[in-house]
Amino acid sequence: MSDTAVALTALVVAALALAVAAWAVAQAAQVRGRLRHVESQRPVGAGDLAALRSDIAQALRHVAVVRYDAFGDMGGRLSFSAAVVDDRGDGLVFSSIHARGESRTYAKGVVGGGSDATLTPEEQQALAAARTGHQKA
Repeated sequence: MSDTAVALTALVVAALALAVAAWAVAQAAQVRGRLRHVESQRPVGAGDLAALRSDIAQALRHVAVVRYDAFGDMGGRLSFSAAVVDDRGDGLVFSSIHARGESRTYAKGVVGGGSDATLTPEEQQALAAARTGHQKA
């Protein structure tokens, strides 16, 4: 191999090494940028956690249904009362009374586990079951 060929090969290898080094520097800069972004993200603090707990407490997430026969001559437990409340006992109770010729539906608001309207025994049972999580409340 001549001196010119060796010098040319060395020049090509040096150019490739320079290109690889430039690529590595660019990649490192990109990783540093992503790292700065991740580090700048604020972790969930106590205030955020309290707000999240408050939002969850207000969710209507406690549900219970009581099925029953509203009339002695009817079978199949087609009538029902259902309660849907949040952690504080705020929500609603609704009932559907099924008779032979018709069906009626009623809704009653609930605040703090109680209602301004008189609750039937089945509605009271549904509300107690939703608040305690036990169907036989």
